[in-house]
Amino acid sequence: MSLQEHSRGARQLTGVVVTNLLILAAVIAIAAAIASLSPDQRREALYLAQDYLPIAMFLTLAILLFSGYPVAFILGGVALLFGLIGYFLGVFKLVQFFSFLPRTWGQAAENLVLVSVPTFIFMGVVMERSGIANDLLYCVQVLLKRVPGALALGVTIMGTILAAMTGIIGASVTMMTALALPTMMRQGYSHALACGTIAASGTLGILIPPSIMLIIMADLLGVSVGSLFMAAILPGLTLAALYLLFVLVLATLKPSMAPPLPPDMLVVPKGQMLPLLSKAFIPPVFLIGLIKCSILFGWAAPSEAGAVGAFGALLLALFAGRLNFRTLEETCHTSARTIAMVFFIIISATCFAYVYRVLGGDDIVEDLIKASGLSDWGFLFLIMAIVFLLGFFLDWIEITLIVLPVFAPLIAGLDFGEHVAKADVVYWFAILMAVNLQTSFLTPPFGFALFYLKGIAPKEIKIESIYLGIIPFVILQLIGLMAVIMWPDMALWLMRRAYG
Repeated sequence: MSLQEHSRGARQLTGVVVTNLLILAAVIAIAAAIASLSPDQRREALYLAQDYLPIAMFLTLAILLFSGYPVAFILGGVALLFGLIGYFLGVFKLVQFFSFLPRTWGQAAENLVLVSVPTFIFMGVVMERSGIANDLLYCVQVLLKRVPGALALGVTIMGTILAAMTGIIGASVTMMTALALPTMMRQGYSHALACGTIAASGTLGILIPPSIMLIIMADLLGVSVGSLFMAAILPGLTLAALYLLFVLVLATLKPSMAPPLPPDMLVVPKGQMLPLLSKAFIPPVFLIGLIKCSILFGWAAPSEAGAVGAFGALLLALFAGRLNFRTLEETCHTSARTIAMVFFIIISATCFAYVYRVLGGDDIVEDLIKASGLSDWGFLFLIMAIVFLLGFFLDWIEITLIVLPVFAPLIAGLDFGEHVAKADVVYWFAILMAVNLQTSFLTPPFGFALFYLKGIAPKEIKIESIYLGIIPFVILQLIGLMAVIMWPDMALWLMRRAYG
């Protein structure tokens, strides 16, 4: 180990120790302050805690995310810390910590859809380690060599396809990060643009069918899953088009952020284009298309399709002559670390959301909405604003379970006149919710896509670059949301054509 690396390691260790000591000192100080209060003062503190403790929990999470700690540890640690603070204030019982296990087991461990996450991650790592992903992205650049930002455009298209293929944000973002981020960094892309492109295109899987979120929303609203699927297609493709347009304009105006490959590397001799496509482009695209079609047409479940994809990626590496023991060993190690990171985050996030709700975070949101005496349009915009803000620190499942059961009956009774037929209001509202909830995967400090990306990105990628990169894509998502509000037929036209 060099002197520089040793010094860097020592600084990191010192930072970790100092952070631990500060957190421990804060816990001791808070416990001592609470213990010193009189009964009347404790009652006063209890009322204040019910109003401000969830807010303090959110702010603590936001601050600690910049400490350099692993995200999963921060989420779990904040949940434990504020659970203990709630216990001393009398708003959280120690026995409720035991609820972490059934919630984790019942939501994550028993979710059969999440079984596909390890296999899709393994597939992505195999394609990255064997060089298949680099060859595929190179072919895309050759085909789009006259278009600015060819690599970013190719990543956006691939991300959209993979997102629709899996419908799972964790699998899509981690796979795209492993496939594309190293290549984009080597080519000199802006870290912010590279991270934003990967994270945004990966989140489309929550909107473009088959979408797990739409299935859950249809169940909660008591409407047809097929109708919601049809209603989500055009908004999802519209967002993908907005991403492509943004990347194209940015690469044209600022080529330094998305530099092309050297011209000599994009020149393919005559007669070699077809062999290049047949070797590097068609096989992986065929594999991806096969997996996507098997899910869309019901030939296989996502877990089965993921297993086929992992096996297919191994075959592609074998036929390319790049599958050896060292590559397989590195792939297994990288996949295992990534899979552990993803599920650790899922478990920690589940614990965080549970403590937040027990401390009254959802009650604060409900009280804000019920206290507003707004018109139908004002009520709709208020709910959209609350959902957007909730996305900063809650998972879409938690937001859906908070908002829909409480406000779905109210939404069904709203009247928007000739703008939206009364029979279509629920479907329109569901798509608005779905588009809005996409931002929850990108908005810091609790955006899941950001956690997944940071977890497996190279050390050169800083959290500040990730946050900076997602800002324009969140704005594009809000533009898409406003477009669906202004032109409801974007969501309702295809549904009416399909089902009458």
